[in-house]
Amino acid sequence: MAIFDGIKRQLRSVIEWNNPDPDDLFCRWSDNGDEIKNASKLIVNPGQGCVFVYEGDVKAVVTKKGIANLKTANIPFWTTVKKFMQFFESEHKVGIYFFKTTRILNQKWGTSSVIKYEDPQYKFPVGLKAYGNYSFKIEKPDFFFTNIVGVRDHFSATEFKDVMNGRIVQPLTDYMAESRFSYAEIDAAREELSKGIHEKINADFDKLGFDITDFRIEGTNFDDNTEERINRIANVTAEVHAAAKAGINYTELQKLEAMREAAKNEGGGAGVGMGIGAGIGFGQMMTDTLNPGKGQPASPEKGDPIVLLKKLKDMLDADLIKQEEYDFKKKEILDRM
Repeated sequence: MAIFDGIKRQLRSVIEWNNPDPDDLFCRWSDNGDEIKNASKLIVNPGQGCVFVYEGDVKAVVTKKGIANLKTANIPFWTTVKKFMQFFESEHKVGIYFFKTTRILNQKWGTSSVIKYEDPQYKFPVGLKAYGNYSFKIEKPDFFFTNIVGVRDHFSATEFKDVMNGRIVQPLTDYMAESRFSYAEIDAAREELSKGIHEKINADFDKLGFDITDFRIEGTNFDDNTEERINRIANVTAEVHAAAKAGINYTELQKLEAMREAAKNEGGGAGVGMGIGAGIGFGQMMTDTLNPGKGQPASPEKGDPIVLLKKLKDMLDADLIKQEEYDFKKKEILDRM
């Protein structure tokens, strides 16, 4: 019966947040619409706190575990009788919003869009993506409740993650531009980057009432355009090192490559002619490389077949010439002996 239900509600005196959902950060206490009386006792368990709202205003924030006594203008039994014709509703409304005081660990973050900045060393645009994890805790529950939660009954860690991912791109972009790390240095500098970005985002989230207690970058990758530029640089660098090992410069290497490609051209008579010409030119290029100072008497060291054979072998090992080219030139040198 309604009157006995009303009296039963007046006798409710224990308010507690039992078995909170792991994803909940804020949760409004509600037990079938029960009114909260001045005889009620609030139980705050370890890792919990609560915001006490009375008639629309935040009156207290309880963060100490234990039992707290509540005082309102609602008097047990008297309110039931007084509000009999108003379906036992009291105008003195109290809201209890529980929240977690513990650190929320190992939350994943990832950039929702590509971070763009100019590589300070190679001067080309970089498109960076990053991901990692962070931990956080509610530092100013009254501020967060008033400005973010508002009239909502719940606010979850998942919702906070959406806020985090939406706000991470700008400070990360700013820090990458300020830190002057080249694309090749990013992985080695992840710890330093994490620290710098942590400081930037913590100042921002402090305004929301949160403290980012830990922030880590687990990995980075680049967009397709950046990968193409990086691979091009890597290939050229490898060729330069190979040329240096064989004792020639990069320009000479490019000539060798161009002549080799032309020599492969077998398209029609003109192609054959070009191939022959390129083959002759390639042979001459190798001769000039292995015998510098063409037209002048070679020094004993430069004309030494052992020296020439060693240089030829270095070019083969550096993948500057093919095996058949090596064999041909080797035979030529040996025949001169």
